[in-house]
Order: sequence, then C-alpha cells, then structure tokens
Amino acid sequence: MQTFDLKASERKGTGKGAARALRRQGLIPAVLYGPAMASITLTISAQDLEKVYEESGSEHVILNLIIENGGTQNKTAMIKEVQTSPLTSRYLHIDFYEISLEKEITVKVQVEPIGKCKGAESGGLLQLIRYELDVSCLPGDIPGRIEVDVSDLDIGDSLHVEEIDVGEKVKLVYDSNFTVATVAAPTVEEEEVAEEELEEAEEIPAEAEAEEETAKK
Repeated sequence: MQTFDLKASERKGTGKGAARALRRQGLIPAVLYGPAMASITLTISAQDLEKVYEESGSEHVILNLIIENGGTQNKTAMIKEVQTSPLTSRYLHIDFYEISLEKEITVKVQVEPIGKCKGAESGGLLQLIRYELDVSCLPGDIPGRIEVDVSDLDIGDSLHVEEIDVGEKVKLVYDSNFTVATVAAPTVEEEEVAEEELEEAEEIPAEAEAEEETAKK
C-alpha cells in the first residue's frame, strides 16, 4: 500500500476558542498518539487532507506525517477517528495513530456483496447484517473492502463470518460465527392476507346493516 505525505504543524493553543479560530482558516485541530509515544497536538490543512483522500481512494490511508515544530520530524500513522459537523460535514477534529509497517493492526473494513443473489431473484430480500468487519493484518495489506459472494444464497440461507475468505495475509477478528448476510422470505403473501382480512372486516358491518334494514320492513 502506498504511503502519502501529509504536512502538520505542532499546535500550541488548545480549547474550543482556539479550535474554532483554526477551522475558520481552513485548518483542522488534530492529535497524534501511539503505544510508544506521548501524544502531540497538531494542526493540518483540510485541503491537504482532502487531496490525500482523493489520491488514495481509501479511508485506510498510510500517512507519512511531516510534523513541523521548529525542526521537522516524520511519523508513520493512520487516521483513527474523524469528527465532522452533522450539519455541514466540515472537519472538526482528527485523531492520528502512530503505526509500524512491520506490526499488525486491527481495523474495520467495509463489506461489499457481489454476484447475483439466487434468493433475491426469486423474490427474497438480501439483507446485509454486518456492514463492516474487523480485520487484523500489516498496514500495507489492509483491503479496500471485503467482497462477499452472495450468488448461491437462496431464500432462508445465511452467510456466516467463518465462510468468508480474505486471503492469507488478512485475518478476520471474531469470537463467534455471526451472520454477515441473509436472504429473507418475500412478504407479499402476508400483505395480501392482511388486505383480504381488512376487506372482510369492512364487509361485515355492511351486511349487518342490510339485515337490520330488512328486519325493520
């Protein structure tokens, strides 16, 4: 996996006021931490981060953080968490995590169904139960997505995590053999029965009313 350069500056000011001032300048407050280092508060450019995302095409980006703090130091890191505004989607804060390219890490990877589902073509509903799965591997081996073939799934069938092949370099992390995808039975017949029952319920008062009118005569 390719490594992308991202410039950062060590940040002195803290607090909400300082963070808001940075965002007005197109900058993002950030922090870098790791198992063998003290955390460093940083500032990065939102424009530079967007460029990295566009060039990499992945959320699991290996970064060479070029940190300027009077001198320059380089840290290999990945993005651990991104906080964004729910209203504007503007970046609010970034957490970076220092990594070693020689040590395995655990990350969440998106699940993507592939193939024409047999059960769905018969009227069933393909349901993805798990949208992400935890994988453990070297940073350079992180897959962009986990493809699961649903072609052979018929109505009532399920695909479990232990049935998924992610290759020799990647390990799925799980304690139990949970369901990843399933094909539910169609609900059309149930809807038709419910509709018939409703029609019958509407007819009963009308019949009773007609009988009552006949008795009066």
